[in-house]
Amino acid sequence: MSTHAGYKGPADCPGVIPVFPLPGALLLPRGQMPLNIFEPRYLAMVDDALRTDRIIGMIQPDVEGGASPMTPKLFRVGCAGRITQFAETGDGRYLISLTGISRFRVESEMAVASRYRRCQVSYEDFAIDFEPRAGEDAVDRDGVLKALKDFVEVNDLKVDWAGIDEAPNEALVNALCMMSPFGAREKQAMLEAPDLKTRAEVLIAVTEMELVRGSGSEPTLQ
Repeated sequence: MSTHAGYKGPADCPGVIPVFPLPGALLLPRGQMPLNIFEPRYLAMVDDALRTDRIIGMIQPDVEGGASPMTPKLFRVGCAGRITQFAETGDGRYLISLTGISRFRVESEMAVASRYRRCQVSYEDFAIDFEPRAGEDAVDRDGVLKALKDFVEVNDLKVDWAGIDEAPNEALVNALCMMSPFGAREKQAMLEAPDLKTRAEVLIAVTEMELVRGSGSEPTLQ
C-alpha cells in the first residue's frame, strides 16, 4: 500500500520540487492541508505543479535564521504533498488541498528564474513515511487523549469526541499535530520526530508545557 498512487518509496518522488514557505504550516504524510492561494508567485507555482506532477513541498521559514523577508532562511526538513483538490474562485484565488506524501530534507536551493523557490531534496531519511500506520501500536494513545482533554477544557474548545475515538493512532496524532496552535519550533519538532511514537510524545510534552504556561504555575511531580 502506498501513500498515494505512484509513490511507494523515496525513489519514486521528484528530487527537485517547488517549496511553499509558510509559518506554522505543518503537513504530515497522509494528512490533508487546505490552502488559500492568492499571491501571484504561488498562483504560478500551483499552475506549474498542475502541469507536471502536482507536488508542492510545504516548509516553514526559519524566521530566527536571518535572510530577507521575501527570501527567508528555510528549515531543513519539510513535507511534500500532492494537489488532490483544486478550485478557482471568482476573484482569482485558488483553493487547493494537499495530501502529504513524505517528509524531505533540503539538500540545496536551486537558482531559478521563477518567482517561487525550488529545492533539491532527499527523502531517504524518511522511508518510514511510505508505510501507512507504521508504529501505531507504540503510541501512548491514553497520554495523547489526556493532554487533548486538558487543553480543550482549559481553552473551552469544542471537539468531535466520537470522531476522535474512531480515529486510528496515526490519523489522530498527525491531525492533532497539524491543527495544534503551537509555534514554529514546536511544530518543527513534531515534523522531525523520527517515528509516530516520538511525535506523540512531543505533542504531549508541548501541550503540557503550554498548559503550565497558561496556568502560571510550576509543574509538580506526580
